[in-house]
Amino acid sequence: MHWGVENSLHWTLDMVFNEDYQRKRNGRSAENFALIQKMALNILKKDQSKASLKSKRVRAGWDNKFLLDIIKI
Repeated sequence: MHWGVENSLHWTLDMVFNEDYQRKRNGRSAENFALIQKMALNILKKDQSKASLKSKRVRAGWDNKFLLDIIKI
């Protein structure tokens, strides 16, 4: 069961957000950013387009219309 969580969540967070290379160590910043990244990952997963999650993340950063579409505003 542990490896199921590792493969489905942690690996995905590392591939989409480069989580292993982030160096947040002050106070609760690591916990706060982890929560935000999980929320963003859930939003990206709900989008039905065929692009990869990493591509969707990049596109949402560059294209305001796409960002608003995926967060349903």
